[in-house]
This record gives sequence, C-alpha cells and structure tokens, in this order.
Amino acid sequence: MHPRWTRVLVGIGILAFGVLATGARMQAPTIFDAVLAEPGQRTGEVSTAELRRILADNSALVLDARPHLEFAVSHIPGALNVAAKPGTSPSMYVSDVAEVGRLVSGKTAAPLVLYCNGPYCGKSKRLADELLAAGYTNVRRYQLGIPVWRALGGVTEIELDGLRRVLADDRTAVVIDARDTTAYRTGTLPNARHVPRSGVLEGKDVGEVRRAKDDGRLPMNDHNTRIIIVGASAADARYVAEALAREAFDNVAFYRGTVEEALAATRP
Repeated sequence: MHPRWTRVLVGIGILAFGVLATGARMQAPTIFDAVLAEPGQRTGEVSTAELRRILADNSALVLDARPHLEFAVSHIPGALNVAAKPGTSPSMYVSDVAEVGRLVSGKTAAPLVLYCNGPYCGKSKRLADELLAAGYTNVRRYQLGIPVWRALGGVTEIELDGLRRVLADDRTAVVIDARDTTAYRTGTLPNARHVPRSGVLEGKDVGEVRRAKDDGRLPMNDHNTRIIIVGASAADARYVAEALAREAFDNVAFYRGTVEEALAATRP
C-alpha cells in the first residue's frame, strides 16, 4: 500500500478510536471541506467552507490572481485584484508583488488567500511563490478556485468594465433586471429580462423563479449560461443571484452598482 494511504488510514483509525472512547459524535466532512491536497506545495490550502468564513469575518485579504479583465467579468465577492507583474506573458501570468505590498502597507505577516481558475491553474501558485520569496509569511491558496466556487453554489460579482465586455461580446449571456415593474419599464439594459426581487421567495422551485423557468426567462436548456443580475441595490441583485445559484444555474454574477450607472457606461 502506498505510504500516503497508510497514513490516511491510520489517521482515520485514530479518529474513530477517539470517537468511540469519548462517546462523542463525529460530524462527517462534506464537499465544502475538501481541498486539492497536492503534494510538495509550499503554501497551504483553504477549503470552500473556510473561504466563506474568511470572507464573512474579513480575517484575511482574498486576492484574485487572474488578469484584470477576467476578474472584472466574474470574481468572488469580497476579493481584490492587482496589476500584472511588469513583463509577464499571458501563458505565465503572475500578479505584481509590489502591488500586493501596497495593499497591505508592506506588512509581510498579513494573512493572504489567493485563488485563480481552479485545480489546473498555476496563477495562484506562481504568485504564492513570489510572495514567499519576498518575505511574506502567511500565504494560503483556495486552489479549487472559481470553477468549484461556482459549482458549490457560490455567486460571483461583475465589475462595470466586465459588464461592458460581456454585453458587447457574449450574445448568449442572460441579463436579469430584479427591480420592480415600474423601474424596469422606465428603461433597462439591452434585452434584459424581468425577474422582480419581490417575487423571489425562499425555497426551491417557488414564486417568480419557478415561473421564469417555465416561461423561458431563465435558460433551462443550458444551466451553464452566463446570467447577470442587476437590481435596485447590491443587496437585491445578490439575493436574486444566490436564489438562482440554488436552482443549479452555476454561472451567476451580480452587479453591485445601479442600472442607471450600467446604462450610462454601456451606451455607444
């Protein structure tokens, strides 16, 4: 048996013995507790559950290690992005450590969590290595990255320049306006469909979301379709985005600004 699996089985045995000895009930780990666990990495990983806690309590700076336009089109809410290292190539893209230093005011012990495009993406690993070389001491990675974040029901946020890019180039994207009927009728983004926040209820397959599934406002033939939510407020847009993510639409982003701002920025 491979030594690594031997260690895993021994660890499971110790845990099981401890549970039996104390009478305690052990809660089984879930997919939200998973990490990639690649051997030989110099920086540790955080799970999806840990990243959610970090974002909720603001206990670390979460950095999106991808190029700006990728970040602008779709990023984990609460994450920040920095410019590319001067002279970097697209194939070996890496963020600029000097820019990270400005974000943390030179504090190399600041807790950092990096992510990029998932298990096969090297951007967060390259940035982690450069940060370690620069003396940073508290660097971890969410190596599962944005694909797994989405797959586990996480929504993303789109920036104004990302929204402009999607509206210009992605003819398959579905835009949802979550404002009330009066506001929607006064003007909205091109081809935006109306799913009012007031009709989006708690629970699955209920209220306006179920009606939007049945009448074609939601892309039932391709749940990977990019869906962008705009609303009267960031809270409203995010609420509707999260409701759609729970309906197995796994590429949902919300826009934090107002529809009026989006309209002004996207006009020719």
